[in-house]
Amino acid sequence: MIDRCVHQIYRHYFEDPKPENMPLLEDLYNALLKQEETEAKRVAAALEIYVKGSLNLFNHRTNVDIQNRFVCYDIKELGKQLKKLGMLIVQDQVWGRVTANRSAGKTTRYYMDEFHLLLKEEQTASYSVEIWKRFRKWGGIPTGITQNVKDLLSSREVENIFENSDFVYMLNQAAGDRQILAQQLNISPHQLSYVTHSGEGEGLLFYGNVILPFVDRFPTDLQLYKIMTTKLSEVQAAGHETGQAGEKGLADGMVRAERLPKQRTKEA
Repeated sequence: MIDRCVHQIYRHYFEDPKPENMPLLEDLYNALLKQEETEAKRVAAALEIYVKGSLNLFNHRTNVDIQNRFVCYDIKELGKQLKKLGMLIVQDQVWGRVTANRSAGKTTRYYMDEFHLLLKEEQTASYSVEIWKRFRKWGGIPTGITQNVKDLLSSREVENIFENSDFVYMLNQAAGDRQILAQQLNISPHQLSYVTHSGEGEGLLFYGNVILPFVDRFPTDLQLYKIMTTKLSEVQAAGHETGQAGEKGLADGMVRAERLPKQRTKEA
């Protein structure tokens, strides 16, 4: 029934594949209403709030230019009811970009901040693991970044993420998190000391079977630092409005994991 309706609403687009011919969620809703099955009316009723109700945000043609070399998706303001849908739409959009870039022989870098949120929901967690396992073959480099390590480690999918990560960048960790990470990543007590009460820019690098301690003193007088910092005092001093109180920049509790591409290609 749904498959039949999807074929109907995409027929015009396939005949003339222009952006303005791309069907909307409302087209699926209307097609379902025309079906004779009772189940079709039930599905249409479930979609109504996303088509004509207060959650109709995604029932419009996009006014965002996603063809830029650098694209940032911010779903912070979506709210609880739309956040999961928004995350799935973004992940699907990224897959499409990776596919297109692969055909052009380009690498795609995909950075996911607050990565633990993607692993919190079952659907987005499964999608994320699929990305981690398959992106490399498609010239993609997914990178997950989080400061909420406890939430990350509580996910059932975290083992799949770590097993398929070629690169892990770890900064200072809380006591409880350190023990779990030590077991998960096979870190010795001596190596663990480098993420125990360590200073800013100090931690461990994991690359393949190699674990290296590092100290990265990023120059604070650069314009790039002023753009990147999330320390409230520095954000206010620089006149930015993007800082968040209580954050410590690239410091405590951060874990970053990367999946590297299978072969070297030019970057998108």
